[in-house]
Amino acid sequence: MPEQDSIPSVVSTAPDPYLKPAFSFGSRLRRLVWNICWALLYRTSPRPFHAWRAMLLRLFGAQLGPNCHFYPKGKIWAPWNLVCEDQVTLGDDAEIYNPSPVHMGSHAIVSQGAYLCGATHDYNDPAFPLISYPMRLGAYSWICARASVAPRVNVGEGAVLALASVATRDLDPWTVYAGQPAVAVKTRNRTHASEPGRASAI
Repeated sequence: MPEQDSIPSVVSTAPDPYLKPAFSFGSRLRRLVWNICWALLYRTSPRPFHAWRAMLLRLFGAQLGPNCHFYPKGKIWAPWNLVCEDQVTLGDDAEIYNPSPVHMGSHAIVSQGAYLCGATHDYNDPAFPLISYPMRLGAYSWICARASVAPRVNVGEGAVLALASVATRDLDPWTVYAGQPAVAVKTRNRTHASEPGRASAI
């Protein structure tokens, strides 16, 4: 089980701890600038302009390998916490919520309307603080349309999360999962050999 990332505490004089910002002013400002860029330059770009959108993501700190296809209506919460190898795809209306780093292996796919959730809240703490987790999607994994991956869940190489399913536990390699919560329903043919020594394309 991956350890949670600590979110830097923000000094606040608010009497209600729920009003305390989860992120520093600098972090919020950085996300504001990115959101403006996304709305004006990223979201409005033609669908075939994958290289343009990859360039914008890199300008904001994303580490991307070659031939990544990020479609214009997909959203990345923090590009500086995104690491992708080659030929990664993020479909329209898919969203990566990544207060902590998210790593996507070679040829990983997140289809239309899917959601990767990298953080939650400690509901047992009166201050309801944010808890963030690093996440990893293995090479050749596929998160199908409208599926969701919960915080701290990692997706194994070649694993498939079926349409509208919800992953609440790690997904084993080359296994197909379906349901809410998702359970293993079948194995997937190993269409590509595992390459543990494969160099990153970034």
